[in-house]
Amino acid sequence: MSPPDRLEPSGFEPFEPTPAPLNESAASAPTSVKNDPTSAPGWERATLEKLAFASLKEQRAARRWKTFVRLAWLVFFVALAWLALSRGAPSTATTTAHTAVVSIRGEIADGADASAEFVIASLKSALEDPGSKGVVLLINSPGGSPVQAGIIHDEIKRLRAKHGKPIYAVVEESCASAAYYIAAATDKIYVDKASLVGSIGVLMDGFGFTGTMEKLGVERRLLTSGENKGFLDPFSPMNDAQRAHAQRMLDQIHAQFIDVVKKGRGERLKQDTPGLFSGLFWTGQEAVDLGLADQLGSIDYVARDVIQAEDVVDYTRRDNVAERLAKKFGAAFADVAVHATMRAAPSVR
Repeated sequence: MSPPDRLEPSGFEPFEPTPAPLNESAASAPTSVKNDPTSAPGWERATLEKLAFASLKEQRAARRWKTFVRLAWLVFFVALAWLALSRGAPSTATTTAHTAVVSIRGEIADGADASAEFVIASLKSALEDPGSKGVVLLINSPGGSPVQAGIIHDEIKRLRAKHGKPIYAVVEESCASAAYYIAAATDKIYVDKASLVGSIGVLMDGFGFTGTMEKLGVERRLLTSGENKGFLDPFSPMNDAQRAHAQRMLDQIHAQFIDVVKKGRGERLKQDTPGLFSGLFWTGQEAVDLGLADQLGSIDYVARDVIQAEDVVDYTRRDNVAERLAKKFGAAFADVAVHATMRAAPSVR
């Protein structure tokens, strides 16, 4: 039996439901395909181009950094060269009236700031300046090498006679041994009342380990081609002849020291004072009473009232940074060789 016929209003379209998709992945497939970069044509080439540009950018950055480092090293070495040429003295001559100062500080030794090389170069610059009316050696030193002191002493006398300018010594804390050897060459010596002055003597110091080695059972194997080649070796015993030879050398250097002091101080020195040349030292006030110094006074006093040029200009030449680096690196092998040879040799002061 057929269903009864239905009459629909005119213009009415019957509703027919849209068939559902087979599954959800099928519905979302067009969107996923659209968002996938590998679905676009030529994606391989685009990716390679991006990688190539990133690599080029990284190479440029590396080249810039390498160039910067090279320029930095170049500036560093140029600065070292400039410092090496700068010798620590005033850059230009001072034509106005002034008092020139040359400092002698620390140990007087070859290679030190108070070496003969540096002190003499400073003295020459100070005396050759037309504006300097006199030179002050500002001393604060316990002494050092008699050889370096002797070279400076002789050069002070020569330069003073050549330029006709006075040279004074002003002592701060100490002026002993080789430092006083230098001061004796000046026109006058000014000290502070508490300064330490004197120590007119010579010493040679070292160590001996022979007894300790015997107790430890250590044998010293020293081979020489001369019976005195191992003289003063700290690991070998010293015989009477060697001891007498060393004492004669010290006595000779001491006699030279005494002669320099007597000539430099002249009648001002009270030579009959007991222990004057025995290596003792005195305070500044006592040094004035003994004739080892002339009077109490500071560098300002000497510049203002003695030289009468109150402006003070420092001419001291010091070992600069570049020279110290050169000595550390350039002379390292030579220093090793010297120390290996002379490590046991005592010093003379």
